[in-house]
Amino acid sequence: MQAWIHDYERSAIDGQPAPPSSRQLAASAGVIVSSNAPRALASVQALGREPALVDPVFSEAQLPYGRWRRPRLSPFTWAAILRILWLCGYSGQVESAAGARQRAAVAARRLQSLAGKQPVLLLGHGWMNRLIGKQLAAAGWKRQHNDGGRYWSATVYRRQ
Repeated sequence: MQAWIHDYERSAIDGQPAPPSSRQLAASAGVIVSSNAPRALASVQALGREPALVDPVFSEAQLPYGRWRRPRLSPFTWAAILRILWLCGYSGQVESAAGARQRAAVAARRLQSLAGKQPVLLLGHGWMNRLIGKQLAAAGWKRQHNDGGRYWSATVYRRQ
């Protein structure tokens, strides 16, 4: 599982063109922000933009792993189990859920400062995006749009 997680974190988005809705969001953004993960940077490139800021603070909350050999499950099933264990406090060798929440608070403040007078587009990752969204909501931002958590999905927040 450790190797699968490592390979996934280093993967790109080959063969996944940006949908028109994502291109439209990218075109309307004044600032493009990205995590330093290869798939996030490849996504920026697929959108035909350059990031103004690349920062690991926006990187995905890592999955813990163990050396368990049983039960034999698919990597996706293990990923779901490990995420639940992580949320319940098991972090093993990776950042804890509490640590990820603190990092999300830093990331949210950084996004808010960049959004002073122009829209900001963050190319980030599922769990960290959710954690950042909670921080933005706590700071008074309102979620205007959310089209899920799949690749190329987007959530839009506006300052109230």
